[in-house]
Amino acid sequence: MSQYDCAVSSPSEVLAQARRRRTFAVISHPDAGKSTLTEALALHARVIGQAGATHGKAGRRGTVSDWMTMERERGISISSAALQFEYRDTVINLLDTPGHADFSEDTYRVLSAVDCAVMLVDAAKGLETQTMKLFEVCRHRGIPIITVINKWDRPGNEALELMDEVLERTGLLPTPLTWPVGDSGDFRGVLDRRTGQYIKFTRTEGGATIAGEERFDADAASDMEGQAWSTAVEESGLLELEDQQHDQDAFLAGRTTPVMFGSAVLNFGVHQLLDTLVDLAPYAEARPDSDGELRPVDAPFSGFVFKVQAGMDTAHRDRLAFVRVCSGLFTRGMVVTHAATGKPFATKYAQHVFGRDREVIDEAYPGDVVGLVNASALRVGDSLYVDKPVSFPPIPTFAPEHFMVIRAKDSSKYKQFRRGISQLDHEGVVQVLRSDLRGDQAPVLGAVGPMQFEVAEDRMNNEFNAPVKLERLDFSLARRTTPDWIPQLGRERSVEVLSRSDGELLALFSDRWRLAGVEREHPGIVLEPLVVS
Repeated sequence: MSQYDCAVSSPSEVLAQARRRRTFAVISHPDAGKSTLTEALALHARVIGQAGATHGKAGRRGTVSDWMTMERERGISISSAALQFEYRDTVINLLDTPGHADFSEDTYRVLSAVDCAVMLVDAAKGLETQTMKLFEVCRHRGIPIITVINKWDRPGNEALELMDEVLERTGLLPTPLTWPVGDSGDFRGVLDRRTGQYIKFTRTEGGATIAGEERFDADAASDMEGQAWSTAVEESGLLELEDQQHDQDAFLAGRTTPVMFGSAVLNFGVHQLLDTLVDLAPYAEARPDSDGELRPVDAPFSGFVFKVQAGMDTAHRDRLAFVRVCSGLFTRGMVVTHAATGKPFATKYAQHVFGRDREVIDEAYPGDVVGLVNASALRVGDSLYVDKPVSFPPIPTFAPEHFMVIRAKDSSKYKQFRRGISQLDHEGVVQVLRSDLRGDQAPVLGAVGPMQFEVAEDRMNNEFNAPVKLERLDFSLARRTTPDWIPQLGRERSVEVLSRSDGELLALFSDRWRLAGVEREHPGIVLEPLVVS
């Protein structure tokens, strides 16, 4: 009898449970309202009683998904948060992601674990730089996108102008499901384009509780809102003429994007978004393995690690590996195989994670996210399975663009220093680079953005009790090389070769001109870009 047979769920039950799952991420530019929307969705699903966002980030209490001290102090999301709750007869797995470009590598990892994305667009600012970068990742991965025009309670662009921008910049045909009644800054409600009804919103104090909403037919809406309703009906008619109507097959194929209008801070339009996720977002389906073969959802258990996080529980200082279940039934206590080593891994401590809060989980199905506690053997990208071996595609690492030497301020704290550096490397907070010349006492940290260094320094000081000092290095790009070229590169000025913990050799250059010079001097030299694919 196999381990899988010890925890049996029939294939039909696994398929049924997979179809109940909606696993998605919220993506956008910083300050577009991702964490506020996350909180509002949990509020409308009645998982929490009061939302953490009050009047923007300056006045917000810490939201459920923002649990790190730096997140609460700065009002930004740094780490990704996984929230699970039920709505209607559906299990929602919501993965909140950092919006700041400095943490785009963490966001990329999360996007490897979702089946759909909600693209949040600021009504006044439109599609911003980071939003477009994340959109490109979604498009590359074939992730369907639902677009939410947020902050309609504030002055912004015309609704039709925003639709033109979405089409021109993403290539996706916007197919609005709701249309705003009232200009941006004068948000009264929305026209439900599927029913023709008017959904009128009522403000609550600070947006801390669920916004009231009422439905009216077209005649009542016309009497109530006058010209604002007439304008909404006319503009919706223009969309019909352009065939901007929802088509489920086109949406799932990545040709169109359903659009909704709302205000996360006031909880306007959040209920409609939840219903849309349940009705339209794709459920968990078969995922390709490293060879491109699909692992059926009703196959024995398999999953992959998309995030490792420590310090979430200050009482225990444990390490949590977030695993996306890809197939089969997961049961707490089952022994799985770690694909990277072929060794068994016991899942005695398995939990659902709601922000910083946790609860023990006994079962999980495809689409769910499981937190495995004290998973020191697991790294980002690792695959786990039962019975038939499977390995899912690795999660690529971004090319670092900023580099600093890190040293312990107090030599007596060297043990804590080494443990902290190892943990930060293990989680992917920063990339840790070493060389025989520098030694373990002065490793180099590589980062996509400088704020990653601030997170690393804060955690070394407070979590590991190992105060550090950082020294900037004058490098701005890295290339992958091979051992054969180390001697030649070692003789070049403004060039240094360091080893990453995954075994890759990275040659660091001061700038692109120095790189071009080295390539001219050494034809055939191996200097490969680190490209996310």
